[in-house]
Parts: sequence; structure tokens; C-alpha cells
Amino acid sequence: MTLPRIAVDAMGGDEGVRTMVEGAALARREHDNFQFLLVGDQQRIEKALESHPGMRGASEILHCDDVISGDEQPSKAIRRAKTTSMGLAVNAVKQGAAGAAVSAGNTGALMAMSKIALRTMPGIDRPALAALLPTLEAHDVVMLDLGANTEADARNLVQFAVMGAAYSRIVNGFERPKVRLLNIGTEEIKGTDALRDAAARLSDATALALEFDGFVESDKINRGETHVVVTDGFSGNIALKAIEGSARFVTDLLRQAFTSSLRSKIGFLVSKPATELLKHHLDPNNHNGAVFLGLNGVVVKSHGSATAKGVAHAVNVAARLLENDLTQRIANDLSELGEDELRKNGNGLSGGLSGGAAS
Repeated sequence: MTLPRIAVDAMGGDEGVRTMVEGAALARREHDNFQFLLVGDQQRIEKALESHPGMRGASEILHCDDVISGDEQPSKAIRRAKTTSMGLAVNAVKQGAAGAAVSAGNTGALMAMSKIALRTMPGIDRPALAALLPTLEAHDVVMLDLGANTEADARNLVQFAVMGAAYSRIVNGFERPKVRLLNIGTEEIKGTDALRDAAARLSDATALALEFDGFVESDKINRGETHVVVTDGFSGNIALKAIEGSARFVTDLLRQAFTSSLRSKIGFLVSKPATELLKHHLDPNNHNGAVFLGLNGVVVKSHGSATAKGVAHAVNVAARLLENDLTQRIANDLSELGEDELRKNGNGLSGGLSGGAAS
């Protein structure tokens, strides 16, 4: 592999092969030095490539007609990792045939396959699912974990903070991202023992390339005051669904209001530039591409219903993480955390963070 290559699970997602191939073609306009391994039914992929002749010379097809369904249990899906488009895309990263994998398929199955094939990085106990959410400011906010771990102790939360900050430095360009822990209040006495313990450890870890800024409540996630929001997967997934539901509620409410009468329709025409801006800001395709952080390789999860534009955004995320060597950045930060903890607390947390890879 002489050029960076991204393995695309062309069979995953609701929109099918055509959308996945079109999304990869759109992404290549921004990252024209990348090659692609398109995994799926060869005949259908070749048909989709007819509309994107520029992709032909940059792509290799790995034929596979076995697909993981959206409702398949992860425990069953991993048994077919060697025969399915999703499993083969992830395995390409393990074997070095690709630097990253992108799939719009079953999230649980993708996480399970990725953990088994790639393993967690040295110093990381559990991988976390991170995504970009829109804010009132020019930058997005990185939020993790969004469902990979229903529970997380203080050490897990510290590791999530390190990984989220490294991700934020790449996608948003912050040298020292502002990190906060999701909590039921901003006071130091609020929250669980794990949250308070994690806050104390992050406050002491001054060598890290991040600025720990205490707690944040869920209604402030999208204000733009925080660059990285850290939580366990159970709370994070609930918060994410609430944010997505609120966005749909607002857009549906506006649609009803603007079509309720002739006067409302006239008002819509007058305010159309503003509503189009709102629509663009809330469009999930503009923020598509969740990342499994903490693995020995890059795996990006596209939303199942993503359009070609959304798939392109997910592929672009994978490309940027490869270009900026996310895995090495996380490893460097973990090393800094270990040294800082050794200086301050003896063996402390560093012994757990600098150990071997978890299985």
C-alpha cells in the first residue's frame, strides 16, 4: 500500500452501494491522495463506479455479498466477521491493507468486530464512541462516550478525556481543548464518586494538552463554551438522542408554523435565508462520522440513513485522522499523563494507563 487507503463497507447502511460509492467519490475531491478498498458485491460496485470514472483508478474492489443486518445481534455478527463486508473492511485495517475503515452498518456489530480485530491501544481499557455535535459557535463539540460503554469508572473517564482532546485538536484545531465532564450540576460536590474522582485526576494532570474546566450540564452541550464533553455511554447516548430529538422537534414545529396559513407562508418566504441556515446547521449529514477512539486503527461509523454528502463527511473524518496520526497523538498524551501522575501521586493512575492493551 503505497498511498493512504480507506476501506469502505459498500454494503452497509440504508441507502445502499450507490450512496456509499458516491460518498467516497465526493470525499476524494478533498483528499485526492487517498485510495479506496470498496468491500461488497463487485457487480453492484462496478455499476456505481460508472458514474464516478475518477474513482476507478483509485479503487480496488474486494468482492463480498454477505451483509450484517441492522438488527443482528453483535454476538452473532462477529461469527461472520470473515465473510461479511463489514468484517472484511475492518480486517483490512488489521492486516495493514487499509489505514481506516468506514461503515454505515450495524453499530453494535461494528464495535464488536473492531474491538476483537484491532484490540485497544496500550493504556486504554475501553474504546469509546465519539461524535461531533453542532454548537452556536463556529466549531463543533466532541462528545464521548455515546454508547460503547454503559458504565465507566474514573479511570475510563480520564482516558476518554485524553482521547477526546486528541480528536478535537485534529478536527477543530485547538491546541488545548476545553474539556468538561457531563454532570447534573457544575458544583464540585455534584455527581457520582466516579465523576468527582475523574475531575480531581484531570485537574492534577497539568502536562496534558487540554484544559480541564470542571462539569457541564446537558443543556449547555451545544452552547459552544466547551470543546470536549466526556461521559459514560449510557448517559451520552441518552443526551445525544435528546439533542437529535429536539432538533427534529424544532424543524417540524417551524414547518407546521410556516404552512399553517397564507400569512405564515408569506412569512416563510421572507425568512427563508434564515431558515435555510438553520436547516444546514441542524442537518446531521454535515456532522456525520462517529469514531471508535482507543483502538489500534481508525474505524468510523457513518449514520445508516446518511446521504452521499453524509458518507463523504464520514470518509473525510477518516482521512483527516489518518493524515494527523490520531493513534500516535493519543499514545503521546497517555505517556504525558503517566509521567504527570508519577510525579504527583507515586504509582497512582499511571500504572493503569501505561499497561498493556486490553482484550
